[in-house]
Amino acid sequence: MQSHHKWDKYLGKLWRERDFRTLWLSLTITHFGGQITFLALPITAAIMLHATPLQMGILTAVEVLPYTLFGLFTGVLVDRSHKLPLIIMADVLRGLALLAVPIAAWFGVLSMQVLYIVGFLVGIGGIIGWAAYQVFMAERVGRDNLVEANSRIALSDSASQLIGPGLAGALIHALTAPFAILLDAASFFLSAIMLRGIKPNPSDVPHAREKSESWQHAWRSIWADIKEGLALIWHTPVLRSIGFSLMMWNLLKHVYLTVLILFATRDLALSAGQIGVIFMMAGLGFLAASAFCQRLNDRYGVGPMMLFGLTLSGASWLMVATVTAQYVTMLHFSFALFCFDFGAMIFFINYLTLRQAVAPNHLRGRVTSTLIFIAVSLSPLGSLLGGVMGTYIGLRATIVVAGIGGLILGFAMLRYSPMMQMRHLPEPTDAPVRTHEMAA
Repeated sequence: MQSHHKWDKYLGKLWRERDFRTLWLSLTITHFGGQITFLALPITAAIMLHATPLQMGILTAVEVLPYTLFGLFTGVLVDRSHKLPLIIMADVLRGLALLAVPIAAWFGVLSMQVLYIVGFLVGIGGIIGWAAYQVFMAERVGRDNLVEANSRIALSDSASQLIGPGLAGALIHALTAPFAILLDAASFFLSAIMLRGIKPNPSDVPHAREKSESWQHAWRSIWADIKEGLALIWHTPVLRSIGFSLMMWNLLKHVYLTVLILFATRDLALSAGQIGVIFMMAGLGFLAASAFCQRLNDRYGVGPMMLFGLTLSGASWLMVATVTAQYVTMLHFSFALFCFDFGAMIFFINYLTLRQAVAPNHLRGRVTSTLIFIAVSLSPLGSLLGGVMGTYIGLRATIVVAGIGGLILGFAMLRYSPMMQMRHLPEPTDAPVRTHEMAA
């Protein structure tokens, strides 16, 4: 027992929980696999299929479109269902969708249309799986362990960001991008097999209403559930502020992401292997953020650190825009992405913890999915804007516009957001919210 307590100092208490270890390991595996697809899918489009900026915008848009279309309904689905089967189903769906890329490449029928369909299906699996995973994890570890759990998740994400891109670049170089994606598909299947070993728990019981007698009643019940989640966010100033900032930040981020790989491969003439190394070095930002987030929160406060991270991520886009095709290109590019990863991770570690902590148990799925919906609601528009702007004003100029917008957003939130006064995590409220008050 004393030996356990000794290691608790370094690893925390959750490492002794078998279910959390399984959840953590499965997510880590899919994070590493995801690094392959994160690079391989746009590289396939940019290099093998010679995609235009507008086509890249469409590809980026369809990947996030499911979050906009189904985000609100996913929260109801998660709250009314057993979470673990949803997570497993989402893993299998993404694995099957990704298999289509190497199969299509093998038979010589790979096209942008295939990538659009794959991106859309992976997005559907992502919104269901990620929402269910977060709620399931929060229910298993308890509120008091949320910061530790999210820090561990951030650590695995950091490791995947640190090692994954370099590995992905090497695999893309050795196997070509479509066949490297095969390994990401395998990671989802492996995750699903691992998660089947988690035993049921009383906390897994869905927070569902009684079954309706008709489809009409069922739809009314679903919309009532959706409004209940929206109402809680609307009447919680911090959540409302976070929702707005994330919506605008994701709009700008998708303008930037749409042209990033094209900028790297065409304007800077970087290879897949070099891009992998750059993203690998940038992963140090994730690692630094996950290591120092709690200490920074204790010193400066949760809210101020979230807004600092948001502002730094916008500034990093301007750094990317100043990268030139010279001998310092990779070092400059790596430092810019390091700043982005550090700022974004500081924000999101705290955001995930806040979102899980402030929501009552019976609303946690709806709050999670509703905030995801709000956050990405403008992302498809951002992707299309990025494609259009990249076509008409150029790739570098598009990144400059995104960077200026990110800085304006960051400074505005620092000035007006109630998060600036939030030093610690607020307590959840279990009081019922009257949905008709949302119009007030």
